[in-house]
Amino acid sequence: MGNKKLVVVAKFRSRAGKEALVEKELAALLTPTRAEAGCLQYDCHHSPGDPGLFMFYEIWSNRAALDEHLQKPYIQSLLAKADDLFAEAPEIHFLEKLA
Repeated sequence: MGNKKLVVVAKFRSRAGKEALVEKELAALLTPTRAEAGCLQYDCHHSPGDPGLFMFYEIWSNRAALDEHLQKPYIQSLLAKADDLFAEAPEIHFLEKLA
């Protein structure tokens, strides 16, 4: 994955009854993450038909930028709450654009 742009698709499932809290926590990541130097796109989506389903679509300048992002205090804070907020481990896919 080297210095190529890196696309991340991450799916999260909130615990039942925690949907509004998860939405608030995930939305709080948008502004600081979008200000990071290596962040090219960072969007959070919510399923209208499934209130517990959230998905991030992210584009990073390279893997190092993503690794740096994962160490930010706001990401570490969310990770510390993960067991309480999420019903299961996130499903994360790392992709590179073909063309």
